[in-house]
Amino acid sequence: MLEKVLIANRGEIALRIQRACRELGIKTVAVHSVADKEAKYVKLADESVCIGPAPSAQSYLHIPAVISAAEVTDATAIHPGYGFLSENADFAERVENSGFVFIGPRPETIRLMGDKVSAKDAMKASGVPCVPGSDGALPDDDDEVIRIAKKVGYPIILKAAGGGGGRGMRVVHTEAALLSAASLTKTEAQSFFGNPMIYMEKFLENPRHIEIQVLADEHGNAIFLGERDCSMQRRHQKVLEEAPAPGLDSKLRDKIGERCAEACRKIGYRGAGTFEFLYENGEFFFIEMNTRIQVEHPVTEMITGVDLVQEQLRIAGGEKLRYTQKQIQYRGHAIECRINAEDPFTFVPSPGQITQYHVPGGPGIRVDSHVYHNYLVPPHYDSMIGKLIAYGDTREQAIARMRTALSEMVVDGIKTNIPLHQNLMHDGAFLQGGSSIHYLEHKLAEMKKNS
Repeated sequence: MLEKVLIANRGEIALRIQRACRELGIKTVAVHSVADKEAKYVKLADESVCIGPAPSAQSYLHIPAVISAAEVTDATAIHPGYGFLSENADFAERVENSGFVFIGPRPETIRLMGDKVSAKDAMKASGVPCVPGSDGALPDDDDEVIRIAKKVGYPIILKAAGGGGGRGMRVVHTEAALLSAASLTKTEAQSFFGNPMIYMEKFLENPRHIEIQVLADEHGNAIFLGERDCSMQRRHQKVLEEAPAPGLDSKLRDKIGERCAEACRKIGYRGAGTFEFLYENGEFFFIEMNTRIQVEHPVTEMITGVDLVQEQLRIAGGEKLRYTQKQIQYRGHAIECRINAEDPFTFVPSPGQITQYHVPGGPGIRVDSHVYHNYLVPPHYDSMIGKLIAYGDTREQAIARMRTALSEMVVDGIKTNIPLHQNLMHDGAFLQGGSSIHYLEHKLAEMKKNS
């Protein structure tokens, strides 16, 4: 087992990793910016190191500062959490070259799956179904681009090969708009990701966003741990997630899950990861793989009983997977609401001091959050201040418990999106289950029009 882990992150995931380490008897090092010096996880860590001023580029994204902190504290491993440097292959390489264990996949695997073109090629080779589109990056020949689009069929979507987070994408409905859209998307791809390469896919009109959780060790073992439905989104950002996906046939889930596990074996994957799919008319289409722990991992933990962060730590320590596929059993239903410091309907960030804070409790309720009474939410980072998770024997019970929990939760002094989640817990389409990724955008537009 690893002796001391440096947590190269902040917020709720830093506290989540710290708790997993403490259960396993692993010492922790918290790195933090000046803005986070009073954070709960900083106070609770065995050691802490300030790595720079508030801006991320000068602290959490500053690789030399993170590596130096690991060196001065004699850490044995670095956990990147999610966001920041978690999917940065250069960082993973620097970590390993500096003599530390990177708690995640090998750098070459991160590079392979971080480039959407090479990722799709790897998935096709493993039998994982992909969205119809261009074979690799689009060429510079305009006539060839037009020919590919005709073959795929409009509408199509252009995507940056190095993209993510909903950026570097553009939907095209007609041939007349194609070439100018391709030129603009290439320019954005270069600006956002330093890589002008783009590719083309068929644009699915009303898909759901369903993802498969996997675990793999360095000994060639890999399993999948069911699926999550993450279709409730705004501007490609997830608002709430649930597991299992409502109405999805379990045989189909197992079939696609086993293909994901097999893909992990073929590419030599190590650690926790997530295969993201668009799902429409009974078919799965691979879109990308996240080579890290995800924000929504608690819903999978709730229905499987597997602590995914502890498994990351065990795998990084060289252990074999402790579970076989047959041992993974699904029980009940779990829903996660992301609690953000923002206006619930305009989504304008709302940093500031929390003057009153009360978290809900009761059967099946879990709160993952780093904030507390009088905590100052800094303006420099993502607006998420916590996650509220409700578990029940059935989806209906999970929803009922979430309604109660949301009504009990108090976060005063700043605005939060709790009212939006309360609205969704009574929304007819959500209650029915199976909404597409476009549903929330349309709902918010209607609410704005009628306000």
